[in-house]
Amino acid sequence: MTTFIDRAVVTAGVEFDLAQIGPTHGATISGFDVASASDAQIAALRVALADYKVLVLRGQDLTDAEHVEFAARLGDLTVGHPVWDSGDVPDEVYALDSSDNGFADVWHTDVTFMPRPPAASILRPLVLPDLGGDTNWADAAAAYASLSAPMQRLADELVAVHDGEREFGYYLQQRRAGRGNVWDGQEVTRLTPVRQPVVRIHPETGRKSLFVNPGFTAYIEGVSDAESRGLLDAFYAHLTKPEHIVRHRWSLGDVVLWDNRSTAHYANRDYTQRRVMHRVTLRGDRPTGPQGVVEPFVEQES
Repeated sequence: MTTFIDRAVVTAGVEFDLAQIGPTHGATISGFDVASASDAQIAALRVALADYKVLVLRGQDLTDAEHVEFAARLGDLTVGHPVWDSGDVPDEVYALDSSDNGFADVWHTDVTFMPRPPAASILRPLVLPDLGGDTNWADAAAAYASLSAPMQRLADELVAVHDGEREFGYYLQQRRAGRGNVWDGQEVTRLTPVRQPVVRIHPETGRKSLFVNPGFTAYIEGVSDAESRGLLDAFYAHLTKPEHIVRHRWSLGDVVLWDNRSTAHYANRDYTQRRVMHRVTLRGDRPTGPQGVVEPFVEQES
């Protein structure tokens, strides 16, 4: 049985200011200093992250080591990425550098092609273009809640296959010689598709979210190819409606946290100057849907 957080207890007596960004998600936190944050503030920040899904901290001048240390106070860490080699940075850091194809200009939820995707991501900029490079987040819980009742019932029953081969398969085999990083205790040598529920139940809030994304969801099981495409297109269009999105314009010193269990995001590729971002992720659990945790992927008969 899932035990949900007692928010009143966790936030009692904790001081920082929160200004909501969008009607359903997103908030800017002030009065919070990463370097000197108390344990009570860290606990309250975790509660706020589950509630608001995207949190913006400004004026934080962090090194990679401090970035990792801050993230570790929020939860257990993953390696930076299952397959990507980020070079001379701590193992927990995933470096996205536009000079090395480090773009994220497709709607996605981080690493859903692994059985246990990250619970949350913490991102900060190192190099920014003069203009452009904003990041957008879609509220997958608000998207589910605003579906019609028949579509909710249908989505509750569905399972989708997520596959990282298209995005990272060539890189893993050609640039890493088939030897990726250690994820959940095992070296990644191939990207085996995984089954995930189309609707995910948040382990802390109990809210349902759409858990499909154009970046890594390959198809929906148990329906025809045409039906799968039609359903996914409908879910994606609904998820990314303007009323479900908040947008952040980056400044150096920003740290943005997002709940990877209830959001999807998109980084605008509307710039020509270099853009470098460093991300650290918190270890997640196996996604649970209305039907429970789905069994591992089984190849369908052709």
